[in-house]
Amino acid sequence: MLRAVAAGRAEVTGGTEPDLYVDGLPCCDRMATHDLVHAGLLRPSQPTSFGLRVCAELTDDGRAALAAS
Repeated sequence: MLRAVAAGRAEVTGGTEPDLYVDGLPCCDRMATHDLVHAGLLRPSQPTSFGLRVCAELTDDGRAALAAS
């Protein structure tokens, strides 16, 4: 999932429990998405509101986690 975000292939929805879309398709592991966002590894690339999809981006911690894998 982090690799898809790093490659610019992912979108995330706004809200407290965001959803991730890769190549326009919903990611089937919603709990993993929630965990990655709440852990501060990925975030919306711009301010968003509930249900609105925007590009996802890695945080510094997300880039470090990806580099360590």
